[in-house]
Amino acid sequence: MMSLESLYQELILDHSKRPHGFGLAEADDHSGTSYQRNPICGDEVTLRVRVSDDGQTIRDVTWEGQGCSISQASASMLVDLVNGVPREKATELIDGFREALRSRGTIDLDEEIYEDAAALSGVSKFSARVKCAMLAWVALEEGLAQTA
Repeated sequence: MMSLESLYQELILDHSKRPHGFGLAEADDHSGTSYQRNPICGDEVTLRVRVSDDGQTIRDVTWEGQGCSISQASASMLVDLVNGVPREKATELIDGFREALRSRGTIDLDEEIYEDAAALSGVSKFSARVKCAMLAWVALEEGLAQTA
């Protein structure tokens, strides 16, 4: 039987090999774009968030980037989680993700809330990898700020 850790590793590898939301959508009047880079390992992500006309709902998130499987999988998982959700909910998800990843393994992400991204909970035990997992989430936060 496959352990939960092995299952999570498999999920991370699957998202990094077949990323969701990869390829930047066209910018418009209701979009924000953020480029983030991890200078320690060279991971890069450019993320574009497009919101509804009233600015309250995320229409879609797209991205391009390169780097380790953790950074690429995290961006892919983020897309699945926030497309179509209210801005306020996305902000709560970002805050909770940040808190869990900074917890050094004391806080696990709830699978019912974070779906596939819960597989990244274990990254919090490796401080050098936290920035890899956070890259797309920070980019989303900055992109949303541009749409306010």
